[in-house]
Amino acid sequence: MASPILPGLGLGSGLDTGAIVKALVDSDKAAKQGQITRATTTTTNSISGVGTLKSLLAAFNTAMKDLSSTTTPQFSGFAATSSAPGVLTATASNSAVNGTYAIKVTNLATASKVTSAAFAGGTTSAIPSGAMTISQKGVNYNLNVPDGSTLQSVRDAINADSSLKAAGVSANIITDSFGSRLVLGSTTTGAGSDISVSGIAGLEIDGTNVVGANNTALTATSAGAIGALAQDANFTVDGMVLTSKSNTVSTAISGLTLNLLGVADGGTSTVTVAPNNDGLKASIQKFVDAYNAIANSITALTKPSLDADGKLTVPAKLTGDALPRSLLAAIRTPLSETGAGDALTSLAQLGITTDQKTGALNFNSVKFTEAMNDKKLSGEVQTLFTGTNGLLERMGKAIEPFSQTGGILDQRNTALTRTQTRLKNDQEALDRRVETLTAVLTKKYNDMDTLVGKLKATASNITSMFEAMTAQQRNS
Repeated sequence: MASPILPGLGLGSGLDTGAIVKALVDSDKAAKQGQITRATTTTTNSISGVGTLKSLLAAFNTAMKDLSSTTTPQFSGFAATSSAPGVLTATASNSAVNGTYAIKVTNLATASKVTSAAFAGGTTSAIPSGAMTISQKGVNYNLNVPDGSTLQSVRDAINADSSLKAAGVSANIITDSFGSRLVLGSTTTGAGSDISVSGIAGLEIDGTNVVGANNTALTATSAGAIGALAQDANFTVDGMVLTSKSNTVSTAISGLTLNLLGVADGGTSTVTVAPNNDGLKASIQKFVDAYNAIANSITALTKPSLDADGKLTVPAKLTGDALPRSLLAAIRTPLSETGAGDALTSLAQLGITTDQKTGALNFNSVKFTEAMNDKKLSGEVQTLFTGTNGLLERMGKAIEPFSQTGGILDQRNTALTRTQTRLKNDQEALDRRVETLTAVLTKKYNDMDTLVGKLKATASNITSMFEAMTAQQRNS
């Protein structure tokens, strides 16, 4: 803002009127400016602090979701290892028992894949209208084929049908030397899951008729199962012959899920099941680290510090704010609640305790090992952390009011942004007032200075006149 105070003031009066105006304006401005400055600093720090809290909660939520994963369980009480991961992998549940199993995979479960006869006209070949029926495992899926349909539009209609999509049936077109064929496949494996198609001339497919077996060439009229029928998986466990319609086998060995993958190297593998002590220890340490990271960071946002000279206390971004304390209390509450397990109901049994001075968690590996080896609690760790209403679920519910869209942190941020806008408007209003007051006072002191200058000039003239008269009297 350009100063309205003109240069050369005080020529008439001899006073530094510019300094007088500035002192008066600064005195009038000081209280309000101090209030706005302090409030602006506090609001800016609070907005930054709330942003930090949101980032901390996002990171904590990510860590909790990773630890709660159902696809890659982090708190399994037992670990299953396969000597031949290319043949099969295994996952142990908490009901598993220590043991070793010799498994041989003879063949994997396969799904049905069938082809229609070839259409010499390619993908645009005309298809008769009517009702098409696709059958699998005794279930019929009906599809209307309208007038003007082509091989490609029939394929698209099959892939767009929600019931077929839910059943895992899809279609495509493959073109060979005889023309284009409608090929249907399924994600359903096991004997008896072969696909058949009826109702439309040229698209009839008998899924129990095998074509192209043993790499024999198809003919123009070949229609049926490609190469082989769908079949069950065949394998042995410790010499016992077993079958499965799926390559994911969860009923063969109690507490163990086998994922059959191939028959390489004779299809043999040895699966060993043992307590997952190392895995559990690593997962618990991840939980403790994630908790301490957010707890310590929230504390840092509220704890004042000393300046560079170690004398003055410098407030943190959220010093004196109740919000971070409320958030920290919400995160801590589930730690002291009783878990849903039988023998394992508290974190202390696993060697996890709270530091009374800092509020951080301590993990005693000696007590953990004792709980695993002596008290045999490995099978209940998963229930404590990720079971129904487990610790991680309760923590998620506790922080949800803060982290969700439109939640407590978003509401606080919105309120602070409004305050920031109001303070900006207050500052602009104060600047306008200062500008007006400066102009008013400057004019007044300019006028005063001019008047004083005129009075001085008049006084000087009068003095000169009297001096002249006195001189004449002396000379007469």
